[in-house]
Formats: sequence, C-alpha cells, structure tokens
Amino acid sequence: MIRGKERFITQLYMTTDFIFIQLAFAVAWYFRFVINKEQQGSYLPLTDYFIWNIVYSVAFLAIGFLIGLYVPKRKMKFAKEISKIIQVQIYSMFVLLSALFIVKTIDISRMFLIIYLLVGFLIIVVYRFFVKQLLRVMRKKGFNQQFVLILGAGSVGNRYIENLDNHPEYGLQVIGFLDDFKQINSEQKVLGKIEDLPIILENKIIDEVVIALPLTAFSKYHQIIVACEKAGVRVSIVPDFYDILPATPYFERFGDLPVINVRDIPLDEYINRVLKRIFDIAFSLCAILVISPLLLFIALGVKLTSRGPILFKQERVGLNRRTFYMYKFRSMKHMTVEDSNTQWTVENDPRRTKFGTFLRKTSLDEFPQFFNVLKGDMSIVGPRPERPYFVDQFKEEIPKYMVKHHVRPGITGWAQVCGLRGDTSIEDRIEHDIQYIENWTLLFDIKIIMKTIINGFINKNAY
Repeated sequence: MIRGKERFITQLYMTTDFIFIQLAFAVAWYFRFVINKEQQGSYLPLTDYFIWNIVYSVAFLAIGFLIGLYVPKRKMKFAKEISKIIQVQIYSMFVLLSALFIVKTIDISRMFLIIYLLVGFLIIVVYRFFVKQLLRVMRKKGFNQQFVLILGAGSVGNRYIENLDNHPEYGLQVIGFLDDFKQINSEQKVLGKIEDLPIILENKIIDEVVIALPLTAFSKYHQIIVACEKAGVRVSIVPDFYDILPATPYFERFGDLPVINVRDIPLDEYINRVLKRIFDIAFSLCAILVISPLLLFIALGVKLTSRGPILFKQERVGLNRRTFYMYKFRSMKHMTVEDSNTQWTVENDPRRTKFGTFLRKTSLDEFPQFFNVLKGDMSIVGPRPERPYFVDQFKEEIPKYMVKHHVRPGITGWAQVCGLRGDTSIEDRIEHDIQYIENWTLLFDIKIIMKTIINGFINKNAY
C-alpha cells in the first residue's frame, strides 16, 4: 500500500527524474562528442558540461515541484502530465541559458542541447507512462486503493458512484454514505447521518470525504470541513449545480472572495494563444507548399467542369461572433448569395457539379482554408464555422451553441474526427466542440490532426 507514503513517492519521482536526466546527458554526450571525436576540441570539456547539467537538473526538479509535476496524479490525465513536463523543460532550459549568458559561456554545442532535451523528454515521458499504466492495472485488481466516504446518498452522490464505476483505474473504493434522510442500510452502504461523521472518521480508515449534498444543506458544510481537517482527511465538494459547470472549473480571486469562472478556456491565456497561432502559421505554410501542385490541379478541374469562379467565399461566424469570409473550391453551380447563405446541403443535392461532388466527398474543397488560417480568421483545429443565418437559428434551439465562438473556428475539429460531419446531430457536435474548448492543449490539436490524416478525407456524410 502507498497510503501515507505520498511524501516518499514524491521524493522517489524526483530522484528518478534526476537519474534519467543524467542518462539523457550521457546519451547526448555520446552522440555529440564520442562519435564525432574530431569536434571535441572546439567545445568545453566534459567536467564543464556536467556542471551545467547539474544546474539544469536542479532547476528541473525545483520548477517541477513548484508547478505541481510531483503532486499525486491518480486522477490526472496523462496529456496534462506531458504538458507539465514540457513546461518544466522550457523553464529549466531558460534558467540554464540565462546562467550561461550571465557567466559569458558560449562554447556550448547547440546540437548537444537539442539531443539532451529530446532524449530527456522521451525517457521521462516513457517511464512515467509505464508507471501510470502499471498503477492503473494494480488499482483495477484492487491494489493501492484509497477509501472514500460520500456525504449525501442522493442524485449527486449516485452520479459520483457512476463515475467511479467508469474509472476503476483511479483505485477509489467507496466505504459508504452518510445521509440525514436515509435509513441505515448495509446493502446501500448508508452508515449513518451527517452528525455521525466525527465517529466514522475516528473508527474507519478514510482517505477522502466527498461532499455530495444539495444546496439546501449548505449550512452543514462548515462543520463537515472542520471535522475532516481535525481528522487530517482530505475533503472534496461535488457542487449540486455541477451540470452547468465546465469540465475544469477555474477559481480566481475578487478581493477576498474566491470566484468560480463558469467557462474556463485554456486559450484565454496569452501564452496558449501565441503557441497555437505560431503552430497554425507554421503548419498552414508547410501545407500550402506541399499541396500547391494539387491546388493548381483542383483549380483547373473546377474551371474546366463548370462556369463560374474557381473559389467560393461565404460569410461565416468566427471568433467572438465576428463574421469573416471562408474560402472553398467551388463545388456547386453558381447561385445567388441569399440562396447560398440560407440553404442546407442535402443528399443528392442538384446544385452540385460532378467534379464538385468528388471534391466534397474527399474534403478537397476545404484546402483554400489554409489561407484563412494565415489571415487569422481560422485555426487548423477548432469548431467548424457556420453561416450567420443558421447561427441565429441554432442559438435559440441548442443550449451552449454560442460557446463555440470563444475560440477560432478550424479546418478540422474534435467533432469531425469523431464522425460528426455533414448531416449529423448539431447537439452532439456542440458537446464535442465544448469538450475540445475546455480541454485544449497543443497535444490535443496534434492528436486531432493525426486522426484527420489517419481517418482519411472521405466522408460519407458530406453532401
């Protein structure tokens, strides 16, 4: 069992990270200098490199500790852990380069630093992945369990139980409920009333108390938290209004008051917006260069198979509800702007050209949107933009529809790679869009791009 040894586990993780950073140093040194012996004379000796390696290692551990890399990760998604590792590496390298600048040391091999960073990242990510998977398997088999007491056997408490059943890898075992309106019942695991909490905490092994009470019981929260802190037991609160909160609620301070931000969006942070924008520009430029011959071929095909312009531009609603013109290769017969903006495309739509049908089925008509990305109207990954006419319609019919406009629309998105394209449920698309918006990371974007490429461009729902 690991209970009560969290501090030891933190120290073990830090020690292991330190050892693997030294291994990364040895690998980088070998590939940069041992294999290329003739280049050793123009750089610092091994002892100097090793000293700077220690500086980086200490910075890595200190920054990792400060930003929560070594906190218990039982409920943390692995993608978030990878994100923290990347942050720690960036900050630690900044500390190292700053130190090198201050002491005016310039004879450091840039290739060595690149290998050092990449190998260190790969080793740490791989070993942490295997440790996480091993712990999940152990917890599913009943090892390394933590015991939870739930206050409230109503709908909120039962929803918590459902989530535990769906995630056995968390290793959380419910020992029972306390509820003022339920009779003591061993089958339903009702152990007593709320006032019995101090006695239960004293007589049973409990790692965490989960408050799942309705808002009407708010007056009892203070005495519950006092009792738990007196017993040294962690407390979590599942708010009665959890269904209107985001996946990851964000607390901020307003004077002395904690305030819940109902819609926490990672891309509201400046650094995240900058990273995503840099990625979008780099990716779209590379894509345009690679597919430029195909763009010319499609343009020629559109011109030769039907009368009208090669490109079709249409008003769409984007970031912060601002409208922009989205580009596509024209796949339909030339029509009035009003018809184009208010008619939904259906199966066997008579407006399509033969070549346009092929373009829509293969999504090749979307390629000009890389230029929308360069302009800043769109992103590579994000919710698909809709026409103003339908936005006005959907926002009245579908709750949370307008949340999608908190970020730039994308060429591809989480809903699209999950099969929600064309004539599919708008409600399901919005659920996926909100999931993407609230859980955005650069790795999530890369995952969606990879799934887009792997799944291919053929879409049976694209009319």
